[in-house]
Amino acid sequence: MDDHTDRHASRRRPSRPNPSRPYPSGPYPSGPEDTVISLARVDADMVPDVGGKAANLGVLLAAGLPVPRGFCVTTAAYRLAAAAAGVDPSGPAEQSRNRLASASLPEGAVDAILAAYADLGGETPVAVRSSATAEDLPEASFAGQLDTYLNVAGPDALVDAVRRCWASLWTDRAVAYRTDHGIDQRSVGIAVVVQEMVDAEVAGVLFTANPLTGRRKETVIDAAPGLGEALVSGAVNPDHFRVDTATGEILERSLGDKLIESRPAPGGGTRLVHRQDRTGQDGVGQSGVGEDALRAACLTDEQVRSLAEVGTRAEELYGEPQDLEWAIGPDGGIRVMQSRPITTLFPLPEADNNDGGTRAYLCASLLQGLTRPLTPMGLASFTLMSDSYRSAGAGPAAYRSAQIGMRMFVDVTSLLRSKGGRRSLQRAMKVADARSVDVLAYLAADPRFALIAAPPRLASLKAGLRASPPFGLLGHVLRAMVNPAAALARVSEADHDMDRLLVLPEPASGTRRLDFVERVLTKEITPAVMGVLPPAAAGYIWLGLARLLLGRLVQPGELQAVLRGLPHNVTTEMDLELWRTATSIREDPESIRALTGEDPQVLAGRYAEGTLPAVSQGALRGFLASYGHRAVAEIDLGVPRWGEDPAHIINVLANYLKLADPALAPDRLFRRAADNADAKVAELAARATRSRGRLYGRIVAHSLRRARETAGMREYPKFRLITAFAVLRGQLQQVGEELAGAGRIALPDDVFFLDLTEARVALRGADLHGPVAARRRSYQRELRRRRIPRLLLSDGTDVEAAMAAAQAATSADGRPQLGTLTGAPASAGTVTGRARVILDPAGAHLEPGEILVAPSTDPGWTPLFMTAGALVMEMGGPISHGAVVAREYGIPAVVGVPDATVRIRTGDPVTVDGAAGTVVLDLSRDSDGGR
Repeated sequence: MDDHTDRHASRRRPSRPNPSRPYPSGPYPSGPEDTVISLARVDADMVPDVGGKAANLGVLLAAGLPVPRGFCVTTAAYRLAAAAAGVDPSGPAEQSRNRLASASLPEGAVDAILAAYADLGGETPVAVRSSATAEDLPEASFAGQLDTYLNVAGPDALVDAVRRCWASLWTDRAVAYRTDHGIDQRSVGIAVVVQEMVDAEVAGVLFTANPLTGRRKETVIDAAPGLGEALVSGAVNPDHFRVDTATGEILERSLGDKLIESRPAPGGGTRLVHRQDRTGQDGVGQSGVGEDALRAACLTDEQVRSLAEVGTRAEELYGEPQDLEWAIGPDGGIRVMQSRPITTLFPLPEADNNDGGTRAYLCASLLQGLTRPLTPMGLASFTLMSDSYRSAGAGPAAYRSAQIGMRMFVDVTSLLRSKGGRRSLQRAMKVADARSVDVLAYLAADPRFALIAAPPRLASLKAGLRASPPFGLLGHVLRAMVNPAAALARVSEADHDMDRLLVLPEPASGTRRLDFVERVLTKEITPAVMGVLPPAAAGYIWLGLARLLLGRLVQPGELQAVLRGLPHNVTTEMDLELWRTATSIREDPESIRALTGEDPQVLAGRYAEGTLPAVSQGALRGFLASYGHRAVAEIDLGVPRWGEDPAHIINVLANYLKLADPALAPDRLFRRAADNADAKVAELAARATRSRGRLYGRIVAHSLRRARETAGMREYPKFRLITAFAVLRGQLQQVGEELAGAGRIALPDDVFFLDLTEARVALRGADLHGPVAARRRSYQRELRRRRIPRLLLSDGTDVEAAMAAAQAATSADGRPQLGTLTGAPASAGTVTGRARVILDPAGAHLEPGEILVAPSTDPGWTPLFMTAGALVMEMGGPISHGAVVAREYGIPAVVGVPDATVRIRTGDPVTVDGAAGTVVLDLSRDSDGGR
């Protein structure tokens, strides 16, 4: 084998292995190729030949990091073996796996492998590890998907281990992982890394950023005696260390049980052994490990700091946080077995050098009930509106928007450092996102966000917070309180004005269309939306006044009943119209057969062609004429509207057709909710009269009735915003068609992966295929992300995760417990039923009466509410969208339930108490959760 000590000492390498030469997707080659290469000769550009793991090891070796000697059986050997075995990448995975497990190695390959093995020392034990071409890359780590074999000794065992590594490319889990990440099964190949086995005294994993909290520059180390396989497999509870990377200070040191380790197994490979199995009468094992040693840390402080330094070198080499596997041999030397990017970290905010301190960002996307990313054009639109909002005096200048992980965030650092700002945030979050209240309180105790004397900028912020609302809004709200009917009439006039503003005379050039979009976003939308706010604001002020008047006369949750069945709620009206559409379809057997028997996406295509049964075609057309501008995640300009793709609505209609009990019909439920609300108004007024007199009771009744008259308008500002967005989307689609026709982008919808400035550049002739493709990849990666920080620090810390970790560290058992989950009460009532966990409403199936469990909701979800027995959400507060609509439908709801979509499984029996804010799981549920 080649000496690797200084061969590449002066060679410059890319910071991250990159598959710059795509793996061949055509027929397998049949000719002889190089099948073995020394790790010392591997570099970052060789991913197609050696896979991600081997390429990373080559980069580490070249940088002088301590990597065990070894060689790589290249993808060429795999391709030749696969061709000879008749492996079909598009065929059944089990068939490919079985054929590779018994495949003959290519002619000459065995000799090359054994010659390289002899250079390592003949019969020396080695680690045989899979290295796929789509492995250990920034967007997909493949961690744990492919096989590794340790302590392999002898030529026959080595050749067999190579075959088994090849076969692991086609395990069900690996195939599913590639499918989930959009990786073509035909595009992947696999190499095999063979390295000297380290006789590890201690082994483990190291992260150069905290994988739980996301904090950068905090090294996390898990360590256990012996080989690292037991730790990785979860068979041992390791020692755990946290280190401040900059200072070397050990922040946390917790000891595991160290009762299990990996040991060589007869015939090659390894097995897991309980340490007490090899402990003698005197309490000392055959290796001399006694009970005192088992209770001691398996790493000294010096070793912990040395490991952290190795991790820092790897991170600096690659330019991003790393996940390392390491081992310490009998000589005390550290060996790095692997380094790959930590792919799960939420992206960092862009650096803000205003004061050099840590900054805090609140996720505005989550406050809108949106967990998915926004397209670049969607993000750009909100940046323009946000800038317009502040410049118009509608918000304090200290509110600065940020785009992180393709989601909207707001910098709230200045508010956290101000007593008044903290109070404002806490009050807002109590009603908007209940879970954020505790998170903000936790962060307030952080010395980095200590209260400071108000500098001029903060004094300006306080003045902004105290300033009167823009556009004379306060006066309009007061007039709406006095005369709701006149306020509603003014909203109608504002609608007509906005409709006129949204007309662009045709014909129009692409440049004129972009000018129109920019003008509407920066100058028209904000005042138009603010102009329809007064009625809803007046309604909630009346409600607050009634709460103040009633005081202790009203019980928690009672006032929620007053807000059920509200008039003037456009989302409720939309859902009831959809129910009426289903009712009309129910009368036509041909339509029923089509909607319940065909795939919604196929039916959407038939609708576009006009070939649905006449009744369903006409009914759907009528609904979309009024509501086709709406969508799931509709605040994103880049998301198709229902009028473009009605598959979701067709699927909901099919669900409605299954509702057989007339008493559960949504229109009846809505009328019943309105009647109950009126009865509650009368009951509370009578209670006030008995307690404090007739006049007092009349004032309470007047307040509650006025609240009901206009509070339903809460949804209307957003409805008008989305109406405008649909018009702007149509203009941008025409720009996209022009750009695609000119070859500047591939598809018309690619325009939504640009911003307005870039679209202008493209109209002037720039080719933007590359940026669009890169952003689409980022968008798809972010779509797979499940956890979104509600409060993120500029060092990457997910504050809620850090709070949970701190609480777990001080409790006897920090693991989530089954039983009662607690959130914020949102809609009173108690219902027991089977849970249905839904992460995306598109194509979702919800049986009547099932408990809908969701991460969050926006208006695109609400058609599902019509047949749900109750609602449970991970996000939100009492006035979040899902809570408001649940109250109006009269279904119990609990919001802000941490990890509800993980801790509750589809089919679980649960009891939702919307007044208490609890969700109780049946602890006797079967092991598969009913799935």
